[in-house]
Amino acid sequence: MVTELANIVVTAALPYANGVVHLGHIASTYLPADILTRYFKLKGENVIYVCATDDFGTPILIEAEKEGKTPEEFVAYWHKEYSQDFQDLGIDFDIFYRTSSEENVKLTQHFFLKLLERGFIFKQRISQPYCENCNKALPDRYVIGTCPYCNAEDQYSDGCEKCGRTLASGEIKNPHCAICGSRPVSKESDHYFFRLSKFSSELRKWLLENENLQPEVKSYVLNWIEEGLREWDITRDIPWGAPIPLDEAEGKVLYNWFDNHLCYISTSLKYFSGKGIDGKERWNSSKIYHFIGKDIVYHHFLFLPAMRFGVEEFKLPEFIPTRGHLLLHGEKFSKSRGWFISVRGFLNLFPADYLRYYLSSITPYNPSDINFDWEDFQVKINNELIANIGNFIHRTLTFIWSKCNGKVPEPREYDTSDKEFEEEIRKVANDVGNELGKIELSRGLRRVLEFLKFCNQYFQRKAPWSKERQAETCLYLCINGVRSLAILLNPYLPFSSEILWKQLNLQDSVREQSWDSASKLTIKGGHKINKPHVLFRKIEDEKIKKEKEKLLKLASD
Repeated sequence: MVTELANIVVTAALPYANGVVHLGHIASTYLPADILTRYFKLKGENVIYVCATDDFGTPILIEAEKEGKTPEEFVAYWHKEYSQDFQDLGIDFDIFYRTSSEENVKLTQHFFLKLLERGFIFKQRISQPYCENCNKALPDRYVIGTCPYCNAEDQYSDGCEKCGRTLASGEIKNPHCAICGSRPVSKESDHYFFRLSKFSSELRKWLLENENLQPEVKSYVLNWIEEGLREWDITRDIPWGAPIPLDEAEGKVLYNWFDNHLCYISTSLKYFSGKGIDGKERWNSSKIYHFIGKDIVYHHFLFLPAMRFGVEEFKLPEFIPTRGHLLLHGEKFSKSRGWFISVRGFLNLFPADYLRYYLSSITPYNPSDINFDWEDFQVKINNELIANIGNFIHRTLTFIWSKCNGKVPEPREYDTSDKEFEEEIRKVANDVGNELGKIELSRGLRRVLEFLKFCNQYFQRKAPWSKERQAETCLYLCINGVRSLAILLNPYLPFSSEILWKQLNLQDSVREQSWDSASKLTIKGGHKINKPHVLFRKIEDEKIKKEKEKLLKLASD
């Protein structure tokens, strides 16, 4: 039976164009979204993977000023850096754009005017912090203080990183200027507010009826709605942002959380336009996935759907896969303390697929925090990736190369063990695919490892080195099992699976294969493989010791 291909849009939370991308970002957002997208592409679905740099906002201005750059120059630099980091890690966006793009600014202004016209935006005079020493208004991240809810210190005035609450203007306690440290005074300014509370019923209904949303996250958001949603200040008195499209609001811009999630849409529309596709029609006929970390749940489960409810032009997501923080040896990542591992720093030490494997294996589909530990990383790479996956692949290929002159032998009559192995091959793609389709990526990888365990046991049981008649069928099935692995591992290990595909001397690229073909025996007797070489190399103790010593030094400083 031929099934119609699905239209799918996968987005990842936008990296803020202000400093290096670290492993925490990768674990919660970019890698899970990439694995799912690669799986969908192998399934033949009409899927695109969309992302962009988040360019606007106060922190960009602060850092650009420090470096003597314009904000445009500053974000262009980080866009280029991120593009290279993602590419080298195998994060394969179909389009990686910018929130400062003309397309996104236009869409943002369209949303503002539409919401204003429908009565969902109103103007109100407020008192806001003003630094007389710096001679400037101090929106959100220009002000640092104490969270009024959890009393965490050194929090920005628009939100607390510790408890996750979004803060209204003036709520922060003990405020001081982030630039000079002086206490600000109050000055009045006209701001525009979004009537978030008007959408409480619609949001509650959407949350309760959407069974694709994670229950623990849904419950968290429903509690916020029950507590009562407040109107949202969407104005900033800074020169860097999407301008408010009203003459009376000259010099004012929209808060970057108003525009950045609209960039999922504007960037998708740009991609579709370049392909001659009606972007709005495709968006609204697609299944939408927004991958995020748990620190931005409030924005994606409340602001994002409420704005789309208000405009009624672009559909809401079916899925908002949310994952927790990545800790580093039990502590939260901190750039200020140097307690983090950047993507570039990791890639200077180890292959990208090592990181992809490790993070995939330890990151469940829930918002609980996980932990990066150098010793655990070493154990998983050496004992799972190398001793389990690499071992079966290398034993099979080298045996065929050395004992069969590189030619796959013709199979003989199957015995019971052969039939069991063939059955494993025939069902594994469906089993792993079922987990990937449910975004249970770590469970999908576990199923691959179960398959590998069966493969290694079969190889050992058949002992092709000792019984010639058994060797032919064994090696024929094993080489087909290796081909299956190349496809099954491609979403997780794109670089290694491509190298393996070439060692198998198979046509085209592994990423061009059909996922379902991973459960077919397509390599025939007589096929000539290329000379095999080791895919994965053991991580030595000395290398891990060195990285741990770096962390210990940071902890003692």
